Amino acid sequence: MNQTEEQNPYREAFNTLKESQFKVANRTYKQRIQKLKKLRVALEHTFKNDIRQALYEDFKKPFLETDLSEIYPVISEIKLAQRELKSWTGKHSVSTPWALFGATSWIKYEPKGVCLIIAPWNFPFNLLLSPLVSAVAAGNVVILKPSEMAPHSAKVLDKISKYVFEPNEVILVQGGIPETEELLKLPFNHIFFTGSTAVGKIIMREAAKNLTSVTLELGGKSPTIVDASANIEAAVQKIVFGKCLNAGQTCIAPDYLLVHDKVKDRVIDQLKKTIKQFYSENPETAVSFSRIVNQKHLERLEKLLQNALSLGATVECGGLINKQQNYMEPTVLSDVAPQANILKEEIFGPILPVLTFSTLEEAIAIINTRERPLAMYIYSKTPKNITQLVNNTRTGGTCINNNLVHFLNHQLPFGGVNSSGIGKSHGFFGFEEFSNKRAMLKQHIWATTKLIYPPYNKFKQKVVDVMLKWF
Repeated sequence: MNQTEEQNPYREAFNTLKESQFKVANRTYKQRIQKLKKLRVALEHTFKNDIRQALYEDFKKPFLETDLSEIYPVISEIKLAQRELKSWTGKHSVSTPWALFGATSWIKYEPKGVCLIIAPWNFPFNLLLSPLVSAVAAGNVVILKPSEMAPHSAKVLDKISKYVFEPNEVILVQGGIPETEELLKLPFNHIFFTGSTAVGKIIMREAAKNLTSVTLELGGKSPTIVDASANIEAAVQKIVFGKCLNAGQTCIAPDYLLVHDKVKDRVIDQLKKTIKQFYSENPETAVSFSRIVNQKHLERLEKLLQNALSLGATVECGGLINKQQNYMEPTVLSDVAPQANILKEEIFGPILPVLTFSTLEEAIAIINTRERPLAMYIYSKTPKNITQLVNNTRTGGTCINNNLVHFLNHQLPFGGVNSSGIGKSHGFFGFEEFSNKRAMLKQHIWATTKLIYPPYNKFKQKVVDVMLKWF
């Protein structure tokens, strides 16, 4: 341990968890489930109204949206773990080559140890507690770091943590960048981070100093393709819901539209109609529409919009901003110049650029000029088009004729690829991410390897030649 680590303000908390890691790890699957059940009670009953109120104060998030996007996904994770944890933690037998006759082999999923979960501000409960479910199911001890940018939510999360867990199981650390920097100096066994690609690179760099494994849930510019065969009305309703959920502050939100030029006008008309239908003539007064998290992010969105307009983009609808309320109206842009910043940076807000294509090859080229995204959405009734788009792009996840909802199916792995993320979460995939897959082999009777002990000779060479055929 160096002097910097000794002076670290979180060293004592880290050591507390480190000392208890094997005690926690050796709990039965039933004991782990009891902890998860207590967390479920906290979310469904004890703190449900506190969660709703905190998110309203941080975002003006509607209660229904809170239930759908913050509480339900975590409870769903817990339910799945309750059903499957016995098999997940059991012996996973694998075959053994005949050359190793007399032995059996299996995989033991064991906890990695002391883990750090760093959550973002956009879904402060979901994106902190969902990975926590996986970590606890796998038998780890954890330090939680919620975002300081959703302060009301962070306070409730601290209450939930203390209500459910003992101080030698889970510890929550409040604070901002300085606190996170200090935490990253500690030799965790695993770090789970959700946030931007830029910060993900910093997390990975710091983790490398201790050879700590990482799960990075990042983001990127998730494309949405609407071809000429799509059901326009149904597609646009799903797109508007996906784009405007949490005021667009969602890592898997449709970032930009790629629309076949034959249906561009129909799509734009339907976008205008649907936004009005969902959020009224004046979305600022709608109880179903959230706010931008703070003024800094609102100003970032305003700059993206102004840059696009300065390069010739057309506002098809929206564009209104109220800085006193951190409000930005759902906004649709067309005629966006390729060099506009809004086509280079992840938008993370309620602005939707509409681009056009005439051939699928053109659409694929536009997608592949960018970094690999966290999600891609395809709206089409043509199987050939769907197959072509899937086979010639790379993305963390894909929905066909819908968006966002793959996140809610915990039987699917969730995560990115390259710049949109490393590793997978949800269900068994999250349990696996927080586990070390320990190779186990037990010799029961006389070992065939005895035939090839030194000293080597021609007979043993022949034995090896025969054995190689059995591997």
